Amino acid sequence: MARKCQIVKSKQTPKYSTRIVRRCELTGRSRGVYRKFRISRIMLRKLALEGKIPGMRKASW
Repeated sequence: MARKCQIVKSKQTPKYSTRIVRRCELTGRSRGVYRKFRISRIMLRKLALEGKIPGMRKASW
């Protein structure tokens, strides 16, 4: 879990656009965040398995 100060700092608009830090909206994780959903890969998988993301399901072949 990310510290509160890191989450608050990442929500501020940076001086330069390249300094944007994307964090998971649910956990605050900074790595492996999908831009489309704004959540981390771990939470994306968990929510997809629970069926809470419409149109997404686990691949099987």
